[in-house]
Amino acid sequence: MPCDNRSMSPDRTPTTFAPLQNDSFLRACLRQATDHTPVWLMRQAGRYLPEYCATRARAGSFMGLATNVDYATEVTLQPLARYPLDAAILFSDILTVPDAMGLGLSFAQGEGPRFATPVRDEAAVAKLAVPDMDKLRYVTDAVTSIRKALNGRVPLIGFSGSPWTLACYMVEGKGSDDYRLVKSMLYSRPDLMHRMLHVNADAVATYLNAQIDAGAQAVMIFDSWGGVLADGAFQAFSLAYTARVLTKLKRTGVDGQIVPRIVFTKGGGLWLKDMNTLECEVLGLDWTMNLGTARSLVGGEVGGPGKALQGNIDPNVLFAPPAAIRAEVIRVLESFGKPHTDTATAGPTQIFNLGHGISQYTPPEHVADLVAAVHEHSRQQRA
Repeated sequence: MPCDNRSMSPDRTPTTFAPLQNDSFLRACLRQATDHTPVWLMRQAGRYLPEYCATRARAGSFMGLATNVDYATEVTLQPLARYPLDAAILFSDILTVPDAMGLGLSFAQGEGPRFATPVRDEAAVAKLAVPDMDKLRYVTDAVTSIRKALNGRVPLIGFSGSPWTLACYMVEGKGSDDYRLVKSMLYSRPDLMHRMLHVNADAVATYLNAQIDAGAQAVMIFDSWGGVLADGAFQAFSLAYTARVLTKLKRTGVDGQIVPRIVFTKGGGLWLKDMNTLECEVLGLDWTMNLGTARSLVGGEVGGPGKALQGNIDPNVLFAPPAAIRAEVIRVLESFGKPHTDTATAGPTQIFNLGHGISQYTPPEHVADLVAAVHEHSRQQRA
């Protein structure tokens, strides 16, 4: 990776980043051979870490934490101080974009996110617009700050919620068990839903491009609730708008290198062939999909096109004893099959991850067991 990695600092002067020391994650995203299977964890900076809880207490609230550049930088780096992970992910929330649209995001202690002004009728939808990115400056400033603090240790992943997932929260006003309100709008007023998703897609693309300009080296779209849709509805209301985002993303970052695009649809294994058409490099999988099957469907052959795969161990495995964690790690790695080792060409690759975010109740030492097992066994596979 080149040394002249430039972004814009908060005063908009060029920032030069340190050269990358561990590029295994980026190489795997691009289906290039690596000496081990890279690993990072969704929600790896979070409540399972006592140091995170201490920082959040100092911040006073989740939003106080997420909107403070120094705190966001601190908590992003906390898991890397404990574990030899192969990537960092920006500490933020998927709902920053609708918050910037004026919906009033808040987090009560022990509860999920809530919007003060849900979007539930034609007038509310008509008011929606791509927000001014200055309202999200705290995020892009955090990206630059984190990238500098990493000092080239590992790549930094930026992210956003998918247009459909954002719409779920925007209509429901909070998390939902049955998605009654958002699905009622989808079926009774599909025109309103499409209008909202169009705005969301353009907002997400603008937001992710701002993160790329600030120094993000890969970007991920979390389609957390795509799997709650019916067949047909998924393609029309989720996949199509994720595709719209991807076509608008910048292909290279501030250092001139390709910025891989990752799409994760929880519960989306059923539509893997449909997702293979997306203009992205990586497809994330939850724990319900066999990696070998996914590889045969979308992973491609050595020397040919295909998608890298990310996933997909069940997060609850981390509550088991170390020996059981190791056994499940080995099973997941072996389910993917023989690793790609030809450095002269592209081929099927895996990025090891959980099938969803890590639980706040996870013993931190069990994460160390998982990361060690991934690195050790994946090196043995290549030997």
